[in-house]
Amino acid sequence: MSLFSPTGALARGTYRVIRAAVKLFYPRIKLSGWENVPDAPCFLVGNHCQMNGPIIAELYIPGNRAIWCAGEMLHAKDVPAYAYRDFWSNKPKWQRPFYKLLSYIIAPISVSVFNNAHTIAVYHDSRSITTFRHTVSAIADGANVVIFPEHDADFNHILCEFQEKFVDVGKLCYKRTKQVPAFVPMYLAPDLKTAYFGKPIPYPIELGTEEARKAVCDYLTAEITRLAVEAPPHTVVPYRNQPRKTYPRNIE
Repeated sequence: MSLFSPTGALARGTYRVIRAAVKLFYPRIKLSGWENVPDAPCFLVGNHCQMNGPIIAELYIPGNRAIWCAGEMLHAKDVPAYAYRDFWSNKPKWQRPFYKLLSYIIAPISVSVFNNAHTIAVYHDSRSITTFRHTVSAIADGANVVIFPEHDADFNHILCEFQEKFVDVGKLCYKRTKQVPAFVPMYLAPDLKTAYFGKPIPYPIELGTEEARKAVCDYLTAEITRLAVEAPPHTVVPYRNQPRKTYPRNIE
């Protein structure tokens, strides 16, 4: 294995240094309702809250886990366009040249971190079969899989809409393991330094694909919203990268 490969010695060392630095400065997160998480491998589905979701999942979700991550962040040639579009395209016009440059600077760091963390690359093209295959293998190997399925479309003051096709992994896992996997609602509240976990919903194997997607997503979005609203008053970190002064409160 090459020293300079995404999983080589240099990349692994870079990941370890960055992980240690982030853990040193990032607040420790409490887990509330972890008893709701089944003993069998399951899917933990939550709000992305920008970079907080992946950080919390990597640092503070206990045990064996695998985190869905945008596949573009694992490939140096794809990082700049994806990072700029997803993180910084809404910045003031005069700041954008700086962020375009920054998107290139972070590329080797991104490749080092995301190829060595507990990640599964997520693709939305012909490679999506690879995402699902690795996910099913992770469940079969005893890992909980963490998924942040929001995309840039309004839903409510807590969440953006879910991309529903992630639910299909439930059927694939059932076919592979003959066990019905559960989806656990998870609400991350960095302002409270807490991750909240609700009651799981099993994959509804008796339903068709479209009906199963809707049933699971309707339950998860409702439960995540409930967990957020019933938590102590706090500022919600939204999916979108937007000025902090525009962040909503959990109780409108």
